[in-house]
Amino acid sequence: MTQDEIIEMVVQIGGCDRPEYDSPALKIFETFARLIEQHEREACANVCEDYGRSEEMQAIGNDFAEQIRARGQA
Repeated sequence: MTQDEIIEMVVQIGGCDRPEYDSPALKIFETFARLIEQHEREACANVCEDYGRSEEMQAIGNDFAEQIRARGQA
């Protein structure tokens, strides 16, 4: 999620009109957004790991889970 996307969401929820790019409030919103992203990635990865009954499907699910988690490392 880009900083501009976070700012747009802050404006949409009425958090503030247009936070400054270096304001303490924006830093809090950015941190919160990153935590939400991390939580959602982990939830999606867990769903992938629980997918399938066969070993082949579990291996595919585990691969997807790794890829999802890797998105948070970039």
